[in-house]
Amino acid sequence: MLTTNPYDDDKLREECGIFGVSEMAGAAALVALGLHALQHRGQEAAGITTWDGRAFHTHRAMGHVAGNFDRDDVIRSLPGTVACGHVRYSTSGETALRNVQPLYAELQTGGFAVAHNGNISNALKLRKELVRRGSIFQSTSDTETIIHLVATSSYRTLLDRFIDALKQVEGAYSLIVMTPEGMIACRDPLGIRPLVMGRLDDAVIFASETVALDVVGATFERSVEPGELVIVQGSEVRSIRPFAPMAPRPCIFEWVYFSRPDSIVEDHSIYSVRKGIGAQLAQESPVEADLVIPVPDSGVPAAIGYAQASGIPFELGIIRSHYVGRTFIQPGDKVRHLGVKLKHNANRALIKGKRVILVDDSIVRGTTSLKIVQMMREAGAAEVHMRIASPPTRHSCFYGVDTPERAKLLAATHDVGEMTDFIHADSLAFVSIDGLYKALGEAKRAEVRPKYCDACFTGDYPTMLTDYDEVAEVDQFAMLEERMI
Repeated sequence: MLTTNPYDDDKLREECGIFGVSEMAGAAALVALGLHALQHRGQEAAGITTWDGRAFHTHRAMGHVAGNFDRDDVIRSLPGTVACGHVRYSTSGETALRNVQPLYAELQTGGFAVAHNGNISNALKLRKELVRRGSIFQSTSDTETIIHLVATSSYRTLLDRFIDALKQVEGAYSLIVMTPEGMIACRDPLGIRPLVMGRLDDAVIFASETVALDVVGATFERSVEPGELVIVQGSEVRSIRPFAPMAPRPCIFEWVYFSRPDSIVEDHSIYSVRKGIGAQLAQESPVEADLVIPVPDSGVPAAIGYAQASGIPFELGIIRSHYVGRTFIQPGDKVRHLGVKLKHNANRALIKGKRVILVDDSIVRGTTSLKIVQMMREAGAAEVHMRIASPPTRHSCFYGVDTPERAKLLAATHDVGEMTDFIHADSLAFVSIDGLYKALGEAKRAEVRPKYCDACFTGDYPTMLTDYDEVAEVDQFAMLEERMI
């Protein structure tokens, strides 16, 4: 069983990716291909649910799509022309098979399957009330709250029950729902998490990223709009918008790190934006050096942009192994510090005696940056300068991103000078928040109603955080005070 790399714990991780197809023969095989293209969004578990016109069929497993959904017997066990799938990291709920999605339940109206990207920030409060009223939960996932809200709604039709449920939840969600009546795809009113729509012949397809449409040969049609529900019943496709209009706030980290470089999000090429961030970083924080070196693989586009803007040669000074997984080795304490070299190794012949600029997408805990800088010095680098293609990550995310508690974020407890000393670099600089917005075509970040959710950088959370306020994990008044400083 392949699972996520144990040495990737110093990255922000997107919670999951979702993919759905309606009205295509052999739908499960197409979903498996789509999930494979979204594997970077979740590597702990995967699942597929299908509907054959009479019954629902589900297969869920821990680990990667490959190894679980590349077997004929598994695909044959998932008949039907309608299917949805999910790849998962866990941010809400334990890492266990009972939390692997799609989640499925038999309701009064029939079967109900849901695949969810995001995080419900008032799920604990809702869960307590639902349990008090008699609901019995089978998982610890926030997603199951939606199922119980639908089941207990007093509205008559399933669609009205679903809308009633969504109006009670806070936070971020992109959802693909399957029922005997058809498929529903939707995004939260702020559009924090992404979802796109495409077509392959007569089939309608939904996916977290356009790259999944490319891989299965589908044509991108449009993004599902914030607050929109797209309903597919046979050949009929219709759209409703049951929520009051709100200014969208899509997650800005999609462009920094989460999405694959070959995806397009909100009409912006991810690859081009990341190159633009690197160019902006070179303009804001130049330094004399001999080489620009990306921290692979996420730092590559930004490093290309930095090199082109600065005129300093781009080189692959760090070589990455793509074959590291949990099943390869379980190191003890004596060799755990060598773990980073299983994944990254210095190109010594290139680096020795050179002044190098390392470009990475972010610094979370700082432990990986420390090891990479140390690796450069051991390879003989004369100077090591670190440049980061995002602003400092000072705040936790509560919208479906696996971030450490705030006290473990290096930028939350250290200023840039202290961070420089911590990672043992000669210099360290981050792109400014306005520079990040410039790379996305904006003049700067608007103080009131910024275009994107950038709470991990600014602490400006666009929704209430009910659960975290109630358990004192987040102090709403402290956040408001921070915004005023």
